[in-house]
This record gives sequence, structure tokens and C-alpha cells, in this order.
Amino acid sequence: QVQLVESGGGSVQAGGSLRLSCAASGSMFSINAMGWYRQAPGKQRELVASIRNDGIATYADSAKGRFTISRDNAKNTLYLQMSALKPEDTALYYCYADARWTRYWGQGTQVTVSS
Repeated sequence: QVQLVESGGGSVQAGGSLRLSCAASGSMFSINAMGWYRQAPGKQRELVASIRNDGIATYADSAKGRFTISRDNAKNTLYLQMSALKPEDTALYYCYADARWTRYWGQGTQVTVSS
């Protein structure tokens, strides 16, 4: 079992920055990848960024150049540094962890970007 708790969401003006955090606990040894999804009202959940245990990160086209995913294994925490935020980045952001054959989810943290 893996438990995930996100934090760091909030309201920001366009062009601003936020850093999301996802604190993980439980069977950390079983995790092989982590990442962030987001879901805007009326839209499907979409993958924003992911990072493997070897540090290889992938990004959605919408996030490339603006968002950076990182992981602090000593703190069992996943981060998403977001800059140059746009109103279309407004969504509920969820972190996830893939452990063996199970994907675990956090409860989500809201990001609202105003123009």
C-alpha cells in the first residue's frame, strides 16, 4: 500500500509559479514510477508529467518548457514546479505512484490561474 498526499495548490495570476508537492508513505520500495495528472472541469484527466526510478522524466506537450517534475527520495516527496502558468492550466492536480501492478492516487490539489 502507498499513501499520497498532495499540497501546494492555490490561486495565481497568469505568468506566475507554483510548486506542488506529493508526500508518499507506505511501501515505498515497491514504487517504480510517479507522476502528475490533472483534470479540468468537463475534461478528461490528462497526464502532465511522470518520472521513473532512474530519473527519466516525460512531459505532456503542454507542460514542456514550463513544468519540471522531480523527486526527493530522502523525503519521499514528489514535486511539480510550474512556471509561466496559463489560465488553461487551471485544474485539479493529482499525483500517482505505480507500485507493482497497482496505481495509487492522491486526493488532488486545486490550481487556479486567473488572467
